[in-house]
Amino acid sequence: MCPLLGPLTGGARWRDPGRMVCHVLVVETDRDGLVLVDTGFGSLDCADPRRLSRPFRALVRPELDPDRTAVAHLRRLGHSPADVRHVVVTHLDIDHAGGLHDFPHATVHVHRAEHEAAMRRVRLTDRERYVPHQWAHAPRWATYEADGETWMGLPAVRPLDGLHDEVALVPLLGHSRGHSGIAVRAGDRWILHAGDAIFDRRELEPGGRVPVGLRAFAAMFQHDRRARHASVDALRDLARRPEISVLCSHDPVLMESQAFLAREPSVC
Repeated sequence: MCPLLGPLTGGARWRDPGRMVCHVLVVETDRDGLVLVDTGFGSLDCADPRRLSRPFRALVRPELDPDRTAVAHLRRLGHSPADVRHVVVTHLDIDHAGGLHDFPHATVHVHRAEHEAAMRRVRLTDRERYVPHQWAHAPRWATYEADGETWMGLPAVRPLDGLHDEVALVPLLGHSRGHSGIAVRAGDRWILHAGDAIFDRRELEPGGRVPVGLRAFAAMFQHDRRARHASVDALRDLARRPEISVLCSHDPVLMESQAFLAREPSVC
């Protein structure tokens, strides 16, 4: 995604666009097939950009390249869409759920409050962020509320239906009504895909100087300001733990900085 006025979103020069990405994790499990964390934009979004709202396209200016979709990456790795048995979404925003239709046989795991918000679209911002035709293929939903389980001291959901204990849904509320982080076990470590709980790696540092455009974007689309800031505080604590790698959806540097991911063959 290439928003204008690069320094507002972390770029170096005003004449250059910013650079944001939509990170998707694919996890190869021993027992549960392939699991996707989020889907990014999908092949239908690339074929017809009008599926994405005009304000969204004007604001973030996505490069809708079908060769960069999750399904295209998986095919290059030798997998078919049917190999994806589960999709665990951080939330159902337009740039996170666009690829659901590319994996019609997968169970889609999501926080119950997020699913309800996306289906009802009561708020004006809900009607902008949630696009019903992205799930018009009627996926098999599995919805959850955190109840009794914990992960690293935080309320969590695990195991998920049809999955073993390698994946946990960790509510990190605030950006959207049911926004969650997705924790994935990789050996003796954990990868936490924090979705849009943060937009920039500097949010993990107390007093970190986050570009003003990203701060404005986070505030513009937040569902609950207090909850969002509490989620950021929780992520800062988790990021200090050596056994946890914290990623987010849109920072192009944060995932690339994780040497552990580059060495781990089961996480792409």
